[in-house]
Amino acid sequence: MDGVLDHVENAWVAILIAIAVIMGYLTVNAMMLVWMERKVSARMQRRLGPTEVGPAGLLQSVVDIIKLVTKQLITPRHVDRPLYHLAPIVVFVPVIAAISLFPIDEGIVLHDFDVSLVLVFTFAGLGVIAIFMAGWGSNNKYALLGAMRSVAQNVAYEIPLILATLSVCLMANSMSLYHIAEAQQGRAWFIVFQPVAALIYLISGTAETNRAPFDIPEAESELVAGFHTEYSGMRFAMFFFAEYTNMVIVCMVATTLFLGGWSGPVLPGWLWFFVKVYFLIFVMMWFRWTFPRLRFDQLMNFAWIVLIPLAIANLLLTALVLKVIQ
Repeated sequence: MDGVLDHVENAWVAILIAIAVIMGYLTVNAMMLVWMERKVSARMQRRLGPTEVGPAGLLQSVVDIIKLVTKQLITPRHVDRPLYHLAPIVVFVPVIAAISLFPIDEGIVLHDFDVSLVLVFTFAGLGVIAIFMAGWGSNNKYALLGAMRSVAQNVAYEIPLILATLSVCLMANSMSLYHIAEAQQGRAWFIVFQPVAALIYLISGTAETNRAPFDIPEAESELVAGFHTEYSGMRFAMFFFAEYTNMVIVCMVATTLFLGGWSGPVLPGWLWFFVKVYFLIFVMMWFRWTFPRLRFDQLMNFAWIVLIPLAIANLLLTALVLKVIQ
């Protein structure tokens, strides 16, 4: 009996350590991505970006976090309090669980499930619910409009995104992220065989994270700040924390499915994995400062009329080719 209790206690200690490590990484990652976004946008607009706080402005994000932590949390009078207070928590918690599913290297994976890809999409769906909770609970027409746009956008673009990943699952004959990455070791990456699926995934992933040119849910010219208009301080920060973490998750999935995961010469596998992830994040930032924002009708038409039929055609063609080969 004592041995069983010791095993349970050790398991809980390991889980707590893993959560602490993930939280530490996500916190540093969010601060660095804010700095990176400012620098990338500045270079593309022939500006300098942050320069004053720390070397090359590296500590600017730390100062911003301190400011948000110390700001007063203001709760409007007529909000739906349970939904209003739960939304920042619900949008934040699933990203921690999703990060733990990715194989960083051949021997570095916290959880390896046969359906780990499905679990990642499930946790992403909880984030959409949190956004709608924030808009509805705020009792503000601009916040509600932003939340409704976000839900419609996420539902529309999740369909081609999932169809694109299914093409890779057919090739790897698995929905395990580890097995998909392992299937690309020592051979061509799946992006070589599935360039259309990779393009569909990248476009849909950009829309799923509400990034420009698909940032309609928080279009400043129309909605003030969209679904998080009524949030201040750390509540406001948690939405952006989740947004930048979702960027990492989208790029981790793309790296695992299309870019060979930890595959690469000379350097350690985990380093190759993160090089690919942050390169894709740079591409998403590049999109933001290159393409103009779409109108909402254009955004929805692009998903339903262009991406979804193209993703279905690519999936059917993949299945047909694999059937003929086998």
